[in-house]
Amino acid sequence: MSSMSTAGRGRPARLDRASTVDAALELLDDVGLEALTMRRLADRLGVRAGALYRHFTTKQDLLTAMAERMLQPLAQPPSRPAGDADWAARLTAPAHALRRALLARRDGARVFGGTHTTGPHTVAFAETALGALHEAGLGDEDAARAFMTLVNYVLGHTLEEQAAVSDGIGGTEAVGRLRDAATAGDHPRLAAAFPVLTSADFDTHFDFGLRVLIEGLRHL
Repeated sequence: MSSMSTAGRGRPARLDRASTVDAALELLDDVGLEALTMRRLADRLGVRAGALYRHFTTKQDLLTAMAERMLQPLAQPPSRPAGDADWAARLTAPAHALRRALLARRDGARVFGGTHTTGPHTVAFAETALGALHEAGLGDEDAARAFMTLVNYVLGHTLEEQAAVSDGIGGTEAVGRLRDAATAGDHPRLAAAFPVLTSADFDTHFDFGLRVLIEGLRHL
């Protein structure tokens, strides 16, 4: 009998925290964040909603646990690049890893952005990134601020990326309005930028922004 099976007639299924988080992430992929509710999760697990509150006092507690689980691939620090790669390469790796982790789940960036997890996966990611920043010669305060800037960049980019994909790369109507705005008047720079602004090449967009951020850190 599984850990989530019904113990007997009228008795709730037995739950554990880990399997509940797993089920919540699967439900997130199926229905999205807006439709993810404690009641719907309870239905998925075959229990009453009250049973979930033994492990998570609020939905926000559940979302925090989900965010921590999403960052599980970041628990192990990336291998150091071979050769003479500098701190920038060692900072780029966790930034890409964070983006991949958020993209791996539907609305992953929205879930992560609304939480403040301090679990082991999150802490390991922070330690890796901060270590690279210290190698760059930054002191504790500047390294901390640079780390927050990095996380905010990855999160903001991924939020926009997932929203664009959900809307069909910005939505046909939105793209049309931007095209009209670019061509309606004297806006040659906007018109020239239009192909890039509406491009779905998110990898290139991300790499460019990350490169700008790191080059800025070199001059602190």
